[in-house]
Amino acid sequence: MSGRIIAIGDIHGCLAALETLLSAIVPRSDDTIVALGDYADRGPNVSGVLERLIALDKQTRLVPLLGNHDETMLSICRGRLDLLGDWLMFGGNATLASYATHSPAGIWPTHLEFLARCLLAFETERHFFVHANYRADTPLDRLSREVLLWESLKRHVPGPHFSRKTAIVGHTAQKSGKILDLGHLKCIDTWCYGDGWLTALDVESGRCWQADKQGVLRQ
Repeated sequence: MSGRIIAIGDIHGCLAALETLLSAIVPRSDDTIVALGDYADRGPNVSGVLERLIALDKQTRLVPLLGNHDETMLSICRGRLDLLGDWLMFGGNATLASYATHSPAGIWPTHLEFLARCLLAFETERHFFVHANYRADTPLDRLSREVLLWESLKRHVPGPHFSRKTAIVGHTAQKSGKILDLGHLKCIDTWCYGDGWLTALDVESGRCWQADKQGVLRQ
C-alpha cells in the first residue's frame, strides 16, 4: 500500500476540528484515511461532517468505519423509531438540529447511503482498525457488532491480537486528551466533542495532529 495511512478518531459533528486536521495533513491521492466512526451526535455540525467526508472520498482513499452512534442513527432512519428517545438523549438532538429538522425523515438520503457503506473493520499489513473493541484470539470477521461497535475499553481491555497487528480504535473517550498507547492497541478517541481534541494519527510514522472543536490546532 503506497502513501500514508492516517486514522482519525471519533468526530461527533466537530466539523471545524476535522477541517483543521485535513488542512494540516494535506491528504494526497495515494494516502489512506481511515475514519474510525461516530460522525453523528453530540457535536454541532453532523451534516457538515458527513458532507465533508463524502467530498474527501473523491480526493483520497477514504475508509470510513461505522460507529455505534452512526448505527443507531441509520437504524432509526430505517424505521426503528423505538430507539428514538434514547438517541435524542445521547446526542441525536444535535444531529437533527444540524439538518434543521425535528424528524429523522429530514436527514439527507446521500448521508444515509454513506453510512450504509461504512465498514465494521479494516486491515493493513501491520495494523487493523475497528471502532470500539476486539478479542485477542478471534478474527475480525467473526466478531459481533456488539464488540466491534459498542464495547468500551472500560469493560474489556484486550491483549495483543493473534495476528500480531497493532489495533487502532476509538469509542472510549480519553478525556486526558492523550492517545491511549498500550503498544499493541492505540485508542485515538480524545473527546473532541467535550473539552478534548480530534486526533489524527499516521500509524506508520507515529506523527499525530490534534485540533479542538473550535478548530484550533494543538501545537
